[in-house]
Amino acid sequence: MSELSLLQILLANLALLAGACLQGVAGYGIGTLAAPLMFVISPVFLPGAMIINAVLMNLLMLVRNRASLSFRPVRYAIGGNIVGTVLAGFTLALLSEQGFALAFGALILLAVALSVIGYRPQLSARNSVVAGGASGYMGTITAVGGPPMGLIYQNETGPRMRANLAAFFLFGSCASIVVLAPAGYVGIEQLRLVAVTFPGVLVGFWLSGFVVNRLPFAAFRPIVLAVAALAGFAALVRGLLGYL
Repeated sequence: MSELSLLQILLANLALLAGACLQGVAGYGIGTLAAPLMFVISPVFLPGAMIINAVLMNLLMLVRNRASLSFRPVRYAIGGNIVGTVLAGFTLALLSEQGFALAFGALILLAVALSVIGYRPQLSARNSVVAGGASGYMGTITAVGGPPMGLIYQNETGPRMRANLAAFFLFGSCASIVVLAPAGYVGIEQLRLVAVTFPGVLVGFWLSGFVVNRLPFAAFRPIVLAVAALAGFAALVRGLLGYL
């Protein structure tokens, strides 16, 4: 953490604040908005510190919306998530620093594409397994696992949707940590990073309680996707320059 400046830590907190507030409103978004920004601020935040912050955020979300939780629709997605997370672990074991930047950028742009194509799959067992697998793979590598699940939950609203997504992402984030820790992506250094960035998550979660029923996610969606796309391109450029 010594290579990070106070400005970088402050910017990371602001990114997490915005992402946590978005997730408190929409049920997902801390990864979609904050992770690409944090990669641009410094790649050291990804994926470990970002995913640990996501675990804490989803725990807060689950506590807030626990009365609306319906676990049955979530279990199929969790099954798919396990497979996707394991595959992501094998992928990360093979990637160099430049390879990680390229994979990060490509998967971020894929997440943006999934969000804008307008495809509206039904919330079924089969689609939940597929979305859960895609979310596990993308979330473990980039900490952005929301868009695949957002596709199948886009017709759902309210506390039940937020509770179910929080339960899924809490499991998925914990599974990612189990896979990332042996690979060296989660350790003491990442915990130190979380200690100085979690205040942003707390403030964002707190703010979301005031706006959850006042500001629709659709109002923020174009901005979130534009930010993610720009950061994805920046990661691709960084990865390509590393090979030159």
